[in-house]
Amino acid sequence: MLYTPAFWAMALANFSHTASFSAFFLLPLYILEHGGNQGDIGLIMGVFAMASALCRPWVAEMIDRIGRKRSYTLGSVIMAAAPLLYICIDDPLGASYPLLLLLRAVHGVGLAICFTAIFTFMADILPQDRFNEGIGMFGISGLLGMAAGPVLAEATLEHFGFFGLFLSGSGLAAIALLVHQPLRESGPARNASDRTGFFGLLKREKFIVVALLALLFGFGLAATGGFVAPLAEERGLGFISVYFFCYSGGAIAIRFVGGRLADRFGENRILPYSIILYIAGIFLLPLTYSQPLLCAAGMLSGFGHGLLFPILNTMAIRNEPSAVRGKATGIFTGGIDTGIFAGSLFLGYIGDWFGLEVLFLCAGLSMASALVFFRYRMTRSAA
Repeated sequence: MLYTPAFWAMALANFSHTASFSAFFLLPLYILEHGGNQGDIGLIMGVFAMASALCRPWVAEMIDRIGRKRSYTLGSVIMAAAPLLYICIDDPLGASYPLLLLLRAVHGVGLAICFTAIFTFMADILPQDRFNEGIGMFGISGLLGMAAGPVLAEATLEHFGFFGLFLSGSGLAAIALLVHQPLRESGPARNASDRTGFFGLLKREKFIVVALLALLFGFGLAATGGFVAPLAEERGLGFISVYFFCYSGGAIAIRFVGGRLADRFGENRILPYSIILYIAGIFLLPLTYSQPLLCAAGMLSGFGHGLLFPILNTMAIRNEPSAVRGKATGIFTGGIDTGIFAGSLFLGYIGDWFGLEVLFLCAGLSMASALVFFRYRMTRSAA
C-alpha cells in the first residue's frame, strides 16, 4: 500500500521542515540590507550547502546505524533551534560575520540529516515497483513547503521584519519535530550482511553517475534558490515569492504523471526531458522583466525539478538493500548539496563581476553539461 498513515505523517513533517528551509531563500535580502554584495550572498548561502555536503558521509552512516527516525529527530531539533540563533547576531556582516558563517554551517548539517533520513525512511516503506510514483508524490509535500516558505517569509518580513522571519522558520521546523514522533522506526536491517561504507558505495559506476548528475542539478538549484530574489529586487518585479510559488506549482503538477511515466518507461527515457525543462527555465531568467515571465521561468524549472529529483533518487536506491539505503540516499542528496555549494560560491562572484544575466547563463550551461554527460554515458552503454 502506498498511502499509509506513516506516508502522510512524514509528508506533513517534510512540508514543515522544507518550508522552514525555503523561508531562508529571502536571506539574501538580509545580507544586502546589512551591506553585503553578490559575493557575500554566494558565500553565506553556499556555506550552508558546503556543510550539508561535507557531513553527508557521516550522516549517511549514522542513519544506517542508529535508524531513520532517530536521525530525523536529531535533524529536526537542529532545524528548530538554528533560526532562533540568527536573532542573536547583531552585526551579521561585521564582527559577527564568522559567527553567521558557523551558524549557516550548523543549519546546513540539520537539513542534511532531515533530508537524508526522511527519504531513506520513505525508501523503506514504499512499494518497490512504485518507487518513482511514491517518491514523486511524497515529494509534493516538500514542493508545497518550498512554495509556502518564501510566501510566509515575505509576508512576515513585511509586517515583523527579520525577527519574524527567523521566528517563523523555527516554528515550522518544530512542527516537523512533533508530528513524526508517533511513528515506528523503519530500519535499518540490523542483521544485514552488507556493510559497504559510504565511499565504497561511491566507487560503483551507478553512484558515480548519480552523484555527478546530482551535483550539476545542485549547481542549477544554487542559481534559482539564491539569486532569483536579487534579480527580482533589482528589476522591481513585485512579489518575489511568485517565482517560488510557480516553481513549486510546476513541480507538483508534473508529479501526477511523471512518476508513473518513469516507472513505466524507465528513468533513462524520461531524465533528458527533465534536464531540458530545467535549462529552459534558467535561460528565461535573464530575459525576465515582468511578473508573467518570472512565473513562466519558475514553472519551466519546476517541471524539470519535479521530474529530475525523484528520478535521480530512484536511480540511487533501486535494488539496494536496506542496510545501505541511507548511504545511497546520502550520495544522491550529498551530490546536490555539493553542487549548491559550488554553484553558490562560483555564481556569486560571477554575478558580482559580470552581472546577474551572465550568472544565469552560466547556471544554464552547467545543466546543459549534465545532458551532454548523460547522452554520452547512454551512447557508451549501448555500444
